[in-house]
Amino acid sequence: MFARLSDKLQDAFKNLRGQGKISEANVTDALREVRMALLDADVHFQVAKDFIAKVKEKALGEQVLRSVTPGQQIVKIFHEELCTLLGGDTAPLDLSKNSRILIVGLNGAGKTTSSAKLARLLKSQGRSPLLIASDLHRPAAIDQLAVLGDQIDVPVFRPVDGESDILRSTKRALEWCDSTGGNVQIFDTAGRQEIDGPLIEELKQLRDFLQPQEVLLVCDAATGQQAVSVAEHFHAALGLTGLILTKLDGDARGGAALSLRSVTGRPIKFAGVGEKIDQFETFHPDRLAGRILGMGDVVSLVERASEAISEDEARRMEEKLRTATFDLTDFLQQFKMIRRMGPLENILGMIPGMDKIKDSSIDEKQLKRVEAIILSMTLQERARPDILNARRRQRIARGSGVHVSEVNNLILRFTQMRKMMKNMGAMKKLMAKAGAGFKF
Repeated sequence: MFARLSDKLQDAFKNLRGQGKISEANVTDALREVRMALLDADVHFQVAKDFIAKVKEKALGEQVLRSVTPGQQIVKIFHEELCTLLGGDTAPLDLSKNSRILIVGLNGAGKTTSSAKLARLLKSQGRSPLLIASDLHRPAAIDQLAVLGDQIDVPVFRPVDGESDILRSTKRALEWCDSTGGNVQIFDTAGRQEIDGPLIEELKQLRDFLQPQEVLLVCDAATGQQAVSVAEHFHAALGLTGLILTKLDGDARGGAALSLRSVTGRPIKFAGVGEKIDQFETFHPDRLAGRILGMGDVVSLVERASEAISEDEARRMEEKLRTATFDLTDFLQQFKMIRRMGPLENILGMIPGMDKIKDSSIDEKQLKRVEAIILSMTLQERARPDILNARRRQRIARGSGVHVSEVNNLILRFTQMRKMMKNMGAMKKLMAKAGAGFKF
């Protein structure tokens, strides 16, 4: 996500960071590169122009020019303005009693999946969501919503077969909601391949009848400027309260995310960051701004880890690492913990400084091969790698479908890591005995 934009922005600011004194000329040169990077990322032309103008005005201010670290100050200004461009603060949902949320958008943007993901997120926060299938034109959408509802254990209303009147179906849905209970009603509405009169008219009727607290547009981040145009039209017709941006995990440019708030005046409230039902997040402008500038996102990383890894698991693994008693079974467990946190690329993007090495150093396929190697070992071999002679290693290589050199490399790295941990443990004990006063 935003890999290409992030690289170009960091290159543009590299020289400024290293200079003790800056001038209008080198600021202008750097911002020209930034402007080209934004346009290349498919940011709306006017949005990019206005953004650069604001940054330049502040960057050439007296406070920056007289600063001890003017280059860093400009980067700080850029980060602040980027946060503002993305919406400033997190925009919460209006979750007053018996809230109604209308999910709208074109076919293929991810409306149905996003509806279910939102329901799951709200359920995890203690709410009692209900899903209502309101697409009378595409039976597959109704079936898909029903399947997803079963997966997350959220009740789903299905229209009667052959129903064509959206208001009549919605009245039945509200009666069902009253009998079922719940405090958040999520309506997955019909879409089209493109915006047309019948679609908008149907959505207007539904909005006027329901009077929802939220009207959320689902936009595909990969469509770039098209997403912005779609958002403009839907907002003019329905009065959006917010946006859900999907497929952020696969969008290398990210221009839609940077343009939507400025063009529509409505905040991005949620982001889909993967295909799995749990890969759906509240949108935090400041965190995304940090990731775009290569600063990482430690807060989101900690949150993701706390969701995927239990406190007992973390404590047990920390003890094993600290005492250097962990074996290859524990090593495999660590891999599984990381995988539960989401796509590797997204996880590494949250770690400051990892953006520079993730593409070349770590590969999802490589991790799968490591996993296959360990699974091809017996429990005894995982516990005692020292018994892995040439014959055993050849068997493991055949069982995992890799070359024996990969098995050798894994065992070597694991042995080195465990030795390092053992030495660190011994050093801690030595320090403690010496009364050095160090805290670990």
